[in-house]
Amino acid sequence: MPVHFPEVAVIGAAIADIPLAPVGPEVFAAHSTPLARIAMTPGGDALNEALALARLGRRPALVSVVGEDAAGDFVLRALTDARVDASCVRRIPGLDTGINVVLVGPDGERRFISLSDILPALDSPAFAGAKIACLASLFVSPLLTLDDTAALFDALKARGLTLCADTTRPKRGETLREAGAALSRLDYFFPNRDEAALLTGEKDPDRAADALLNAGVKHVAIKLGGAGCLLKSAGERHLVPAFAGASCVDTTGAGDTFAAGFIAALIEGRPLRDCGRFANAAASLCVERVGASGGWTRDEVEERFEGVGSRE
Repeated sequence: MPVHFPEVAVIGAAIADIPLAPVGPEVFAAHSTPLARIAMTPGGDALNEALALARLGRRPALVSVVGEDAAGDFVLRALTDARVDASCVRRIPGLDTGINVVLVGPDGERRFISLSDILPALDSPAFAGAKIACLASLFVSPLLTLDDTAALFDALKARGLTLCADTTRPKRGETLREAGAALSRLDYFFPNRDEAALLTGEKDPDRAADALLNAGVKHVAIKLGGAGCLLKSAGERHLVPAFAGASCVDTTGAGDTFAAGFIAALIEGRPLRDCGRFANAAASLCVERVGASGGWTRDEVEERFEGVGSRE
């Protein structure tokens, strides 16, 4: 019987989200407010991305840390149910698994991992068949410095992996001057418009993408929210629109789902523009449900893919 190793290793945060919806500004002045929905859902950049990859029919492994507590049990159950390889998720006694309360507005807007947690996982079976590795939580962990990030990227590249990263806003005001050495190792980078602007000092997405390419990033995919995404490499530029018919309920996890969709398409050998189309289609389904890992399917993504930017 063949052994099916994971295809992609996703590195970063795994927590439990508690989305509260809908929450408008008036809630803070009220004595009490009934909400339409309160639930615990999987969360954290890397966990969201791994679960989305599994929904897309790919074989991800997650590299993360959780505590030996109820929230940690919840995270591991979510991984087991989705058939995500959790062999590189460390459970640390005394550690409180992160729990994030997400306030979701009426319009739908909305323990850290260290190098020592990650490096031992690189020799595990989870990496034996992986072709792609993604750091889903750039700038999130205060225990993963930019020097550590560069060292991690070098270790992953030495294993022949295609290297991707998603990001948040730089937590300590890092710019391309400080982060450029780490980013220069990347094959694919997935910032949103604001994150790219803060890193590069360029508000125009085209100019921000050019700055990242000049720093050594091979391919840049800038997420533009309802406007879709901008894809750039040394020889290509594509402005890919979003799926026009999406009804936004909650944007939590949309960026992570975009990254997962892009990586899934990349594994399947799709050209750059179609990777962006597929990523936009997946993200459009994510925003229609509360929480980061709602019940959309691969078939729905494929159907929407056909309606996303079929022409340049």
